Amino acid sequence: MGSNNNIFLGDEESQLSAGNTNRVQPYSSTPKKNTIDDEGKKQNFLSLSQRLGVPDFFSLNVWRASMGELLGSAVLVFMVDTIVISTSESDTEMPNLIMSILIAIVLIILLLAVVPVSGGHLNPVISFSAALVGIISMSRAIIYIMAQCLGAVLGALALKAVVSPTIEDTFSLGGCTITIIAPGPNGPVTLGLETAQALWLEIFCTFVLLFASIWMAYDHRQAKALGLVTVLTIVGLVLGLLVFISTTVTTKRGYAGVGMNPARCLGPAIVRGGHLWDGHWIFWIGPTISCLAFYVYTKIIPPKHFHAEYGYKHDFVGVVKALFESNV
Repeated sequence: MGSNNNIFLGDEESQLSAGNTNRVQPYSSTPKKNTIDDEGKKQNFLSLSQRLGVPDFFSLNVWRASMGELLGSAVLVFMVDTIVISTSESDTEMPNLIMSILIAIVLIILLLAVVPVSGGHLNPVISFSAALVGIISMSRAIIYIMAQCLGAVLGALALKAVVSPTIEDTFSLGGCTITIIAPGPNGPVTLGLETAQALWLEIFCTFVLLFASIWMAYDHRQAKALGLVTVLTIVGLVLGLLVFISTTVTTKRGYAGVGMNPARCLGPAIVRGGHLWDGHWIFWIGPTISCLAFYVYTKIIPPKHFHAEYGYKHDFVGVVKALFESNV
């Protein structure tokens, strides 16, 4: 189990290196510091194409790995939206608690299934954040995000095919909503959350998801010490807890809760349309701001705590430096 920890959210290079952790290395009289310095120099001389991972666009293995993201996202949207609809229809006193627990369980199972294939992102937030930090290339992140969005659409189509038109209209395929139009005593009224409140909730909850759980996957020492199953369980539990908090704190009818996954919100919006597009930008802009804030956090903390002295070769700052150097 420990030898597989490094492939979580990683790329093919980390997977290959993870497989060699048990190999006995020959003794060398060369000081280790020189090796680190040489590695640092190699990192500094990478071209813009290498920083962006352009070859990933032409790698069959990357596209094959994206199939795991596509199918995983399709199942995720189908299962999560089904849970949203079924718990909303139930007679339990706290349907949001049941919903949060079931979503956490589903996510843990899917992560365990997809991690060996693609790293287990299932979310544009994770792919974009991993690309900013440099764990994967921006090119791979773009491929993964496209696969996740397509998978979300397929999942929403599958759900639409099995539910009745009445349930589809009533629950909007379990999609992400900020407000809804409901009948009132004096005509239709708008119910839900204000735009600013929904945006701040999206920013805060997504940042907490990155900080409190995904961070354990980024830090290889923690991932190795805790174990793959433990890390994935923590990720699922934290996300379920955030769903519960967002739906409990607001207690506003019409607000479906924090999204934290733009692809999951996009799938039902494309298939169902209508009011699901109202405020849809919040489910993209909010997580994007969180990813940028989390990246800034990773640059503030001591580098030795985070990864290594020279960081990842796809790091966003390295990409920007390579861009300016190529224009000089």
